[in-house]
Amino acid sequence: MLHVCDLHVHIGRSAGGRPVKITAARDLTFENIAVECARRKGVDVVGVVDCASPPVLEDVVALVESGEMVEQAGGGLRYGADTPTGSPVTVILAAEFETYEEGGGQSHHVSYFPSVNALQGFSDEMARHVTNLELSSQACRMPASELLGIAGEFGALFVPAHCFTPHRSPYGSCVTRLTEMFGDAWERVPAIELGLSADSHLADRIGELADRSFLSNSDAHSLPKIGREYNIIEMAAPTFEELGMALRREDGRQIAANFGLDPRLGKYHRTFCEDCERIAHGEPPVLVCEHCGSENVTRGVLDRIAQIADHAEPQPPPHRPPYRYQVPLEFVPGVGTVTLNRLINRFGSEMAVLHQATREELGQTVGQKIAELIVQAREGRLPLQPGGGGHYGRAAPEDTGQLEMPGLG
Repeated sequence: MLHVCDLHVHIGRSAGGRPVKITAARDLTFENIAVECARRKGVDVVGVVDCASPPVLEDVVALVESGEMVEQAGGGLRYGADTPTGSPVTVILAAEFETYEEGGGQSHHVSYFPSVNALQGFSDEMARHVTNLELSSQACRMPASELLGIAGEFGALFVPAHCFTPHRSPYGSCVTRLTEMFGDAWERVPAIELGLSADSHLADRIGELADRSFLSNSDAHSLPKIGREYNIIEMAAPTFEELGMALRREDGRQIAANFGLDPRLGKYHRTFCEDCERIAHGEPPVLVCEHCGSENVTRGVLDRIAQIADHAEPQPPPHRPPYRYQVPLEFVPGVGTVTLNRLINRFGSEMAVLHQATREELGQTVGQKIAELIVQAREGRLPLQPGGGGHYGRAAPEDTGQLEMPGLG
């Protein structure tokens, strides 16, 4: 059975209003995430990555005790099974932490937990290693290999996050190979998260990743961004145990497809000069500004991969699923809040609009011009301007008339 899964969503505030992820939206609470996935997004499984924060844990326990969420036998919390609108969603409890390597460099990693008790035990342990556990993505002052060991004691699945971005990522700011970071423990890492500005084609130029599954997740900092990237995962049921089997590709479970932004839309795709503020356009790797010669640059994901790649061209293993590019609805020119709500009300969820609604049905709902742009985005024909240096790329159709041109921020 195929499931739509976004396994990296942040929390902005606890239900009581305490800050968790400072840069995330205030309405991005644990319960609101589940509601958004069930009623609007069409996401079946969502990983919430700030659950080790004590106020978030309090919210989790309260929802379980009230019966609004139910712990499943195979792990994960089930929400919405008895609600009249939307579809049920499984919430996977997770925690993202920042690690420090002895040779320098910081990187983020996500641990997924089978139960509330396991998460509570992990949270209690991590309180010994961070200064303020309440806040998101806390620095835990240990190497990634040590964090992997601690997470493993509580039955977690461990996944290096947004692996290629220039800031706080394994390849982008720490090492040229993950075997350097984890040693023999690399065998206990079933998957990596690609992150914005990368895709399977780029990652499959690095030989050590051939046996790993790839995840494409949103890293959402607001409710509308949930599902910006996601995975289609083949599992017998939407549970923690089945997710682990899928990441390890056991007994027919697997990632069937990755959906994400075209890497050019990512805000770190190409090298960016911090002095003259220009994005590189030359043959990668560009490590010095092509325009002013400055070395004060933010290295792009494409440029970093070209710098460290084993292969000039991607060498995908037989198990690698397709990576399908998607421009989410809110980023299509002309699709504002009113239009987005009209589409979701007509077709039931954003996933249904993006992948199931016909051109004719779209035109009847929002007009032919916007319908054509949605179809162009669906088919990969929407012209794009690349991003870099923290600036997202954008959809840039030639003839938009008076349509609004939203960016990807």
